[in-house]
Order: sequence, then structure tokens, then C-alpha cells
Amino acid sequence: MKRLIGLLAFAAILSFTQNATAQDYKFGHINSDELFAAMPERDTIISQMEDLRTELQNTMEIMQVEYNNKLNDYTEQAETLSEIVRQTKEEELMSLQQRINNFQQNADKQLQQQQMELMQPVIERAEKAIKNVAREGGFTYIFDLSRGPIIFFDEEKSEDIMDKVKAKLGIQ
Repeated sequence: MKRLIGLLAFAAILSFTQNATAQDYKFGHINSDELFAAMPERDTIISQMEDLRTELQNTMEIMQVEYNNKLNDYTEQAETLSEIVRQTKEEELMSLQQRINNFQQNADKQLQQQQMELMQPVIERAEKAIKNVAREGGFTYIFDLSRGPIIFFDEEKSEDIMDKVKAKLGIQ
């Protein structure tokens, strides 16, 4: 009896394994960095980011020139200034340096936020196109070659869907 139960369990496991391995999986891959480089929105985003970066750099340079001028004036006059005037100028220099540091930190945050805001619709549009191609093509998995450590993939068993996604997005 124990032997019969063991044989039935073995047969069930064998049947399950054969069914699981008999399924056909369809794999695809894409390089999302290359896809983004081909998207027409890319040039607009790069231009807008450069404009903002230039504006922030110009403001930073103006602040730095102001600081340097005040520092030079202070350095030249330090020995002839009264204690209270010297102390006031030192506080002014420290305050200006702090404003420059705060501006730099806020500028970096603003650049990152602007990039995320500009990129999000493009990323969503690309992801939607990839998902549509995957569904229409019956793919089980789509791997992004630019995002992670894919150590190996067999190009004969994984289809490059770049052209299909570009077509879906209207990119030539």
C-alpha cells in the first residue's frame, strides 16, 4: 500500500514536471537607453536641461564674483578697519558663503527634479509601448539590457523588440 501511494505521488510529480517544462516561454529584449536616444523628445529635454543648467550656473557665477569682490575688499582693508566693522564684514562674508552653498544645493535639487519631470512622460510612453509589443507578441518576459546584470541571453531564443517598439512609438 505504501508502495502504491509512493508510485502515485511519483507519477503525479512526473506529470506536473512534464507539463511545466512543456510550456513555451517567449523572451524578448530591448536596450531602453538606445530607445530613449532614438526618441524625438530627447533633444527637447536635453535643450531644456541645458537652458536651466546655464541659468543656474550664471547665477552662481554672479554670486561667486560678488563674494570674491567683497573678500578682496575685506582683505585689503582688514588691518585698517575697526573691530566692529571688521566683524560685520566677516559676518557678511560668512552669510554670503552660506547663501552660495544653499543656492548650489537647491540648484542641484532643481536640476534633478526638472529632469525627472521631463523624463517621466517619456518613460511612461516607452514603457507603454514595450508592454503593448510584449502583449501583442505573446512575450513572457522582456529584458532591458541597459538596466541590469544580464549575464547571458541566447539571441536565437530572445527576440530584439527594438524595431517593434520604435514602430509603436512612430520612430523610424
